[in-house]
Amino acid sequence: MLRTRHVLVLVVDGCHSLTALGPVEVFHRASLELPGAYRVDVVGAPDGDGVLMGNGLRLGTGPLPEPPPQHDTLIVAAGPEAADDPKIVDWVSRASLRSRRTAAVCTGAYLLAAAGILDGRRATTHWAFAEGLASRFQRVRVDADPIFINDGHVWTSAGSTAGIDLALALVENDLGPRVALAAARDLVVFLKRPGGQSQFSNALAAQQAVRHEVRELQAWIAGQLDEDLTVPALAERVLMSERSFARVFQREVGQTPGAYVEALRVERARDLLEDGAQSLEAIAEAVGFGSAEVLRRAFHQHLGIPPSAYRDRFRLEGGLGGGDRSPP
Repeated sequence: MLRTRHVLVLVVDGCHSLTALGPVEVFHRASLELPGAYRVDVVGAPDGDGVLMGNGLRLGTGPLPEPPPQHDTLIVAAGPEAADDPKIVDWVSRASLRSRRTAAVCTGAYLLAAAGILDGRRATTHWAFAEGLASRFQRVRVDADPIFINDGHVWTSAGSTAGIDLALALVENDLGPRVALAAARDLVVFLKRPGGQSQFSNALAAQQAVRHEVRELQAWIAGQLDEDLTVPALAERVLMSERSFARVFQREVGQTPGAYVEALRVERARDLLEDGAQSLEAIAEAVGFGSAEVLRRAFHQHLGIPPSAYRDRFRLEGGLGGGDRSPP
C-alpha cells in the first residue's frame, strides 16, 4: 500500500524562488500522477510573516517546526549567508537526523556543510559558488560540474533550476521512471538533461561575440548544423576573407570555428540520442558529421564515452517503466 512521503522544504530570506518552488512543483506533479505520493510543507518563516525571496516576492510559509518532525525528505533552499545563522544550522542538523534523506538546492549546500552533513561527502553547488564552498568547508569534496550528486542519503544540486532535476531524480528513486517521466513531461523539462548531467553546455560555455555579424553567424550555425560549415563557407557568409574570419572568430568567441562547430554538433547529437530512436547514421547526417564513425570519434573525444553508451545511460528503456511504490 502506498504511504505518503512527507517532504519538508526549508526556505530562508533572500533565496531564489525557483530553488524552493521548482522541487515543490515536481512533487506536486508526481502527486497528480500518483495521488497521495507526497505531502509537502514549506517552512522557515521566523515570525509568521513569510519569507522574502531574492526577487522581492514574499512566500507564505510555516515556522520551523519544533522539534523537527519525523519526515521522509528534507530539502534546503538557502543562500550562503544562512550558514552563518546558528539557529538555522542547528535546526537543519536536528531535522536531518529525523529524515530518511537530506537534499540541498544550489547554495543550500553551504547550510548542509555548516551543519556537518557534508563532511567527507562529495557535493555540488552552483558553479559560481563552488570554489567558495570548497574553501570554507574543506572537509567537503566539492565537484562543480554535475547537475546533482547523490552521496549516501545526502543529495546536492547545482543552480536554482537544477532543483527540478534533483527532485525528478528523487521521484524516480521513490516511485520509478514512469511517474518521474510523467512529471517531467507535464513540466516540459528533461527527465535527465542531455550532456552527462553537466552544468555546462557547449552553447553556454562559448562566448557570445560582440561583433554583430559574428553573433548572427553563431545563431545561424546552431540551426544549420547539417550544412557546410567549413571556414571557407562561413567566411563567405559574413563577407570576410578566410584568414580574417578565422582570426576574428577566435578572438570574439574564444574558440576556432572548427572547434565551435564540432562542439555544437556533438551537443545536438546528444539531444537526438536522448530523444531515442534514430540510428547513429541518421544522427550523424542530421548534425553534419560525415559518417557514424566520425560521430563516434568526436563524441568520444568530447565526452569520453561512445554514443551508444550515452544512449544506454540516458534513455529510458521502453519509454515507461514501473517503480517501487512501497514506502521507505
